[in-house]
Amino acid sequence: MPRKPKYRRVLLKLSGEGLMGERDFGLDPDTVNRICGEVQRVHKNGVQICLVIGAGNIFRGVSAAAAEAGIERTSADYMGMLATVINALAVQSVLESKGLHTRVLSAIPMQTVCEPYIRRRAVRHMEKGRVVIFAGGTGNPFFTTDTAAALRAVEMGCDALLKGTQVDGVYDADPKTKKEAKRFKRLSYQEVLAHNLQVMDTSAIALARENKVPILVFSIHNPGEFADVVAGRGTATIIS
Repeated sequence: MPRKPKYRRVLLKLSGEGLMGERDFGLDPDTVNRICGEVQRVHKNGVQICLVIGAGNIFRGVSAAAAEAGIERTSADYMGMLATVINALAVQSVLESKGLHTRVLSAIPMQTVCEPYIRRRAVRHMEKGRVVIFAGGTGNPFFTTDTAAALRAVEMGCDALLKGTQVDGVYDADPKTKKEAKRFKRLSYQEVLAHNLQVMDTSAIALARENKVPILVFSIHNPGEFADVVAGRGTATIIS
């Protein structure tokens, strides 16, 4: 019998790189399918879920080319926001193939493919049991999808912001290059900011701190970890 979830409503932040699997760019179908299966499992347990997805799997190479071509930062940021819509539509399709009713809401209106972001509408979708995917970042340049995730988590009244990353928590150094890197079990918002730990950008951490939204950092590559963390167990670093 599934354990009763600790959180009633959560926002899952996924990086674009998390959808690549072993590929150099783009989407890995097996990885996307597995992650969507994890979302389905948590949703089935009665948790309301919304997502923010980055665009590093599409835009990393494009942003480098944009810089070389002399494309200004504002235009490059809008290009990145459009790339998040591509990821959101892909994840929506896979979630719906698993029987989950899903809505994509974009901060940049593009009504042919998704709904415009309206806070009350997004809350209503979640109350009706739909999975909501927020695309287009904040709709403004100079803000990352991390900040968009913190902003939407606050606006939706989420009990927690869960960040699925490439490693199983927050470390004091890169564990992939330094074997002696220390993993933190718990951190305060202030410790993250003071030690410049590369969890999320400072505006995202500050926004979560001001609104008392805990951030749980876990590995999206460990099968079943999302459900475990939502249930209050599993391996994660808790920032509160």
